[in-house]
Amino acid sequence: MRVVAVEEHMATEAFLRVAHGLEVVPGDETEMELMRTLERAPASRARLTDLDARLREMDALGQDMAVLSLNPPGVQPYPAADAVPLARDFNDALAAVVRRHPGRFGGLATVAPQDPAAAAAEIERAMGTLGLHGIMVNSHTGGRYLDEPEFAPLLAAAEEQHAPVYLHPRAPSALAPYRDYGLPGAIWGYQAEAGLHAMRLILSGALDRHPELTVVLGHLGEGIPYWLRRIDNRHAFAARTAGAATPMPRLSLTPSEYFRRNFVITTSGIDDPDVLALALRAVGEDNIMFAIDYPYEDPAGALAFLRDLPLTEAQRTAIGHRTAERVFGIA
Repeated sequence: MRVVAVEEHMATEAFLRVAHGLEVVPGDETEMELMRTLERAPASRARLTDLDARLREMDALGQDMAVLSLNPPGVQPYPAADAVPLARDFNDALAAVVRRHPGRFGGLATVAPQDPAAAAAEIERAMGTLGLHGIMVNSHTGGRYLDEPEFAPLLAAAEEQHAPVYLHPRAPSALAPYRDYGLPGAIWGYQAEAGLHAMRLILSGALDRHPELTVVLGHLGEGIPYWLRRIDNRHAFAARTAGAATPMPRLSLTPSEYFRRNFVITTSGIDDPDVLALALRAVGEDNIMFAIDYPYEDPAGALAFLRDLPLTEAQRTAIGHRTAERVFGIA
């Protein structure tokens, strides 16, 4: 069985040297100190930067391809003047990796939403000259979300260039309620943040303005498939009863219809057959892709999960590689 994993993080030594010397925008200091601590630790740094070792691990496990992306939260915590050239330099390095290892590595470009015009130009360059396969956006940028008008150039470029937007989690923008008990990270805050961002795109009308946009959500949809029926029901109620104080954008479709039309989800970090079964019923195998969430999850466990699931051959083929090949344009 061909296996393509699509949420597989990396960094380069050059990127880390520059990024770790930059000032962080106010509000992102705590998250970035945690990430920098992880990136400085020799073992985790090696897992991010040593791609030869990763290829050997992929070979041992029977993983054919990894779609690589910059370790989160990318360049989004830095001032635009630093983030824009940093993104370009990383994308150049990523494209070189993909060229050196065709068929083994794909790549999702990083962009700096802090400068939407520059981000739009970088999407065009990434999908054109560099030959990459999409972009990754690590949820909010300075507490702002992609549905807001300032980011229209970024969404327009992604739609025009057929660049899937992998909407990756990061610590929530409204951090105060999450500060205790480890809540800001993957226990709860990450999925709450990414799910919120996806729902803003759906309910704002952004997907009416950009109907051909493809958004990718990890972790089997960040909880949204579980809630689709209630989301539709409560959205219809809110639209009927909204007053001037709580205006609701008029949408062409129901929320669940946008989710099934514009979103693709991945298995990253959720090796749970019951949750996958729900996702299959909610969106179908042609909207689900395999992912490991390297280096934060166990590749051997994720590959065993994919191989041992009680799936039809068509489902296993779609999840294992076919959907990723279609969504990311992988030959």
